[in-house]
Formats: sequence, structure tokens, C-alpha cells
Amino acid sequence: MAVDGCGLVCKYILILFNIIFAVVGLAFLGLGLWLRFGENTRGIFGIDALNSSAFVIGVTVLIILGSIMLIVVAFGDYGACNEKKCALQVFAILLLFLAVAEFVIGGLAYSNSNMVGLRLGEFYTTLYSLYVSSQDPAIGVTLAFIHNSLHCCGMTGVPLVELVKQTCPKPNGVLEHLVMPNCPTTIVTVFDSRAPLVMGIFIGIGALLIVALICSGVLSSQIHRASSSPQYIILNSSIPSPAAPQPYPQHVTASNNSFPNQDPVVFTPLSVVNIPVAQA
Repeated sequence: MAVDGCGLVCKYILILFNIIFAVVGLAFLGLGLWLRFGENTRGIFGIDALNSSAFVIGVTVLIILGSIMLIVVAFGDYGACNEKKCALQVFAILLLFLAVAEFVIGGLAYSNSNMVGLRLGEFYTTLYSLYVSSQDPAIGVTLAFIHNSLHCCGMTGVPLVELVKQTCPKPNGVLEHLVMPNCPTTIVTVFDSRAPLVMGIFIGIGALLIVALICSGVLSSQIHRASSSPQYIILNSSIPSPAAPQPYPQHVTASNNSFPNQDPVVFTPLSVVNIPVAQA
């Protein structure tokens, strides 16, 4: 492992960030594709008069945003897990664009909160009508998420006559068993009276992206430092040096025996043999 200390902490932060980002991106992309190509909703995109409607724009934004988030996750996970500097640099650039877009969109939503609320109310009305006519489970999950997040119930807010009351949250108190806030009015009110809260949510998400951007820079810097540092070969001092050559013994005596437990070998002198000499 080439990183340690702060780099290791940043690596695990990026992995956790990318897991959360991947789950959210898959949810956005899956919901957008379902609403775009679903049997009950794809006909809306074939009507030219509805191309500028809030529903079509919202579904298109879900698909684009989910795709971008998954691309960011791909570079981030590959760069963090495999410690690849190039992938981390691409990841940091994409995060920078997303953070800037987050702050810009947050500022625009804050300054035009009334118009944004009306557009989202229109988007909700379209979802509501589609669910009443088709009972599409994906639209039902979306309505349940909106109802529980804003604590509202359908177009009327009256559980006794509400057509989507199965997606509404549990009432708080006795009065809410009779009537709850309706969602179109609640959506407009949230973006009109709670514009600073909405702006704070955008700023919080942008700050999270900046933290991931900083961690990416720290990890990339440590990887670069580790790859550019010189490599040293450590010699082990315990390696024995070659033995010096020993002089060959000049005289070998009978007592200098490499096998001390053996008896000395006695050689019998040869007798003189008369060898005939050839006569000239």
C-alpha cells in the first residue's frame, strides 16, 4: 500500500462516499428510466405539447443526473481502490463541476423559490394523475416518498376521500385523522416560506462534494509522492563475506588426519626387484 496516515483515511472516506453516491445515482437513474419508458408514462413524451412540461423536464433531469453520478462513482472507486492518480484527477474534475452546479442551482432555487414550487407542484399533480389511472408501483413508491418527506396526503388531504391514501403517512394527532395538508399547497409553501432551508440543503450537499474533492487531492498527492520517491536497495549486514583462500599445506604428516577415529594406514616398503637389463 502506497499511502498511509491522512491518505489512508481519505481513501476510506472516498470509498464510503462513492457507495452512497452510487446508491443515490442508481435510484435516480432507475426511477427516471421507469418513468421514461414505462408502459403508462412513455406516451407523455410522444406529445409535442408536453415536451416543456414539468414532468418531462423532471424525468429528463433524473436520467441525466443519475448517469453523471454513476460516471463519477466509476472513476472515484477505481482511483481510490486501486490508487490510480489519473482516475482520481478525473474524479476531482467531475466533482468540481458538480459542486459548482450545486451552488448555482441552490442560488437559483432560492431566488426563484415561488416558480420552483409551482413547477414541482405541477410535477406532483402529473404523478398523482398517472398513479390514479394506472396504479403503477414505481409511481406509487415516488408518491409515498414525497408524502412521507413533506408529511402531506394527496390532492385533497382528506383520508376518507383521498384516492392515494395508501401512500400517505400516518396522521399525527386526532385532527389529522380527518384532514391532512394537501401536497400541492405544501410543496409551494415549502419552497416559498422555507427557501433558506432549501438553500441550506443545497449548500450542505455542495460542502459534502468539496470534502470528497479535498480527500481526492490528498490521496492523489500521496500517490504521486510515493511513485516519484527514489527506490533504495537495503543490504543485509548479516550476509557472510566470501572466505579468504587458505594456503595449501606444504607437509602432510600421518597425524594430520581428517578422520581422527580411524587407525593410521601403514604402507609396507616395496622390496628391491631384480629387473633384467637389456644387453646392448
